[in-house]
Amino acid sequence: MSTRETNAIYAYYQQIQEGTVLVGKWVRIIYEIIVHGIEDKRWRYDQKKARRAIEFIETFCRHHEGKLAPGKIKLELWQKALISVIFGILDKDGHRQFHEVLVVMGRKNGKTLLAAAINAYMLYFDREYGARLYMCAPKLGQAKLCFDALVQMIMTEPEMSTITEKRRFDIYVPESNSSAMPLAFSAKRSDGLNPSAVTCDEVSSWPGDQGLKQYEVLRSAFGAREQWLLLSISTAGYINEGIYDELVKRSTRFLLGDSQESRLLPILYMIDDVDKWSDINELRKANPNLGVSVSVDYLLEEIRIAEGSLSKKSEFLTKYCNIKQNSSQAWLSTGTVQKCRGEHLRLEDFRGCYALIGLDLSMSTDLTSAVCMIERKGRIHVFAKFWLPAARIDEATARDNLPYRQYITRGILAESGENYVDYQDAYKWCTDLIERYEIYPLWVGYDKYCAQPLIQQMSAYGFHCDSVVQGENLTGIINTTEGMLKDGVFDIGDNDLLAVHFLDAALKCNAENGRKKLIKMSPTAHVDGMAALLDAMCMRQVHYDEVGGQLKNAG
Repeated sequence: MSTRETNAIYAYYQQIQEGTVLVGKWVRIIYEIIVHGIEDKRWRYDQKKARRAIEFIETFCRHHEGKLAPGKIKLELWQKALISVIFGILDKDGHRQFHEVLVVMGRKNGKTLLAAAINAYMLYFDREYGARLYMCAPKLGQAKLCFDALVQMIMTEPEMSTITEKRRFDIYVPESNSSAMPLAFSAKRSDGLNPSAVTCDEVSSWPGDQGLKQYEVLRSAFGAREQWLLLSISTAGYINEGIYDELVKRSTRFLLGDSQESRLLPILYMIDDVDKWSDINELRKANPNLGVSVSVDYLLEEIRIAEGSLSKKSEFLTKYCNIKQNSSQAWLSTGTVQKCRGEHLRLEDFRGCYALIGLDLSMSTDLTSAVCMIERKGRIHVFAKFWLPAARIDEATARDNLPYRQYITRGILAESGENYVDYQDAYKWCTDLIERYEIYPLWVGYDKYCAQPLIQQMSAYGFHCDSVVQGENLTGIINTTEGMLKDGVFDIGDNDLLAVHFLDAALKCNAENGRKKLIKMSPTAHVDGMAALLDAMCMRQVHYDEVGGQLKNAG
């Protein structure tokens, strides 16, 4: 029998492709990446190691609660595929390829049981002497849920219990000098650990900044361990801008092809269409164990309750659909942004054209941007200019890891002021469009929090200026812009910095009303160029009846 026929990854992937198994877009994408990576020999698949983990779990691990306890675990295909990816995909040195794993699935899909089984394998059969396993959560009681499941698994299986000591704070395997214990939040205490594996339970409930710091402390604690595993397993939750949001943004950016990460494995079971939140087939995408650990009848009853209460619907969307009320995800794929790139654009080639301007001038000590949008022959050509204070260029280069001085040489970026951007540079760029290039902006869109003296000066010059409130009210503009980007309508030429701002853009989506707003992929990312483009696009939509004919530049 061929490897493909006995490989749980291929079997699961085939069922996804055939439609036998319904999964959401993110799960479909990750398994495409994994299968293509195996076939392209980007990494190596070790069938023996994958099968070893699966067989251990099905032979020695038992249910710790419910009607199936204390019977042995029988893994479903999606679980076998996941375990095969974690333990069977290897790097060039023969070590596990994926070190950070994020698994998101609906409530009652066996998260704790699966995490406990993975920990059992790593404790007894992973062949690492001196393994140190931790189950982490904000409070000890939460951390002990997974730990207690592991203990029950061990104590009901003689093959494991006879070689294990249950101590006051941990369980210990003398033969391999290995241990496992629960861990509550303590950045100071965690800093001295030398873990081989950490399970982060329900990361969606980890509080904001404290959760982010704890995760980073844990991530940096693995030291010289060659096959460490940081497993985060969760449903969606209610904490905004915490570690869950950060991991989902990193994950979706990787899945969209705009990330150099190679050690992150995101398995995101989420529904695709919020409008179908009560459709059982759509719910299968967020509940891979539907019909096994969670019944269809149970979900139907939960749907009936949710349909009669807005708060219950919100909870259902979060916990069974994995759609946060304010979720953050990467926006544009590398392929979409690539469609917008092309040959160098020259303003002098657009003399006599009408245009629109968007300004994003909110940060006088950091990047400031302006966009000029010119439509011709069915495409919208985008010229973007950026400014940085002269004294901050080297600091920004180190912080953002971008060649800002090269951008200055190429004319994409300019020094402006010493420590603060001089908005007169933006004013001159706008007036030069008219005076030097004979390009005629019909409207200027600007963030309402923009520098008002500049806007007054531009209005006095003769520009028609209109304020734009950046937020959920731009949902329609965002949707239109996304569609046009995907259709290749925009042409940004060779403006690499604008392309970076496109790729750094994320969306925060409100599941209750479908509205969305532009945010940054990370606190240090920049989306000023995208924000300026949305300002210009807002002018296009609001004033199109008035100036749409001129904007086509068909004459």
